[in-house]
Amino acid sequence: MAKVIITQVKSAIDFPKRQKATIQALGIKKLNVPVEKEVTPNITGMIRAVNHLLKVEYK
Repeated sequence: MAKVIITQVKSAIDFPKRQKATIQALGIKKLNVPVEKEVTPNITGMIRAVNHLLKVEYK
């Protein structure tokens, strides 16, 4: 299956709790630390919800 590398590049401070929870659900703990995930519809939807905070690279 395809993989995606997700990196948080902008802080989630001053954003709604729901977006902060989405960042946590993606497994991101710190800024600028990449996380590799399988591409599934669930992951794709979460990425779209907070794409203004992320840098996404498809592998």
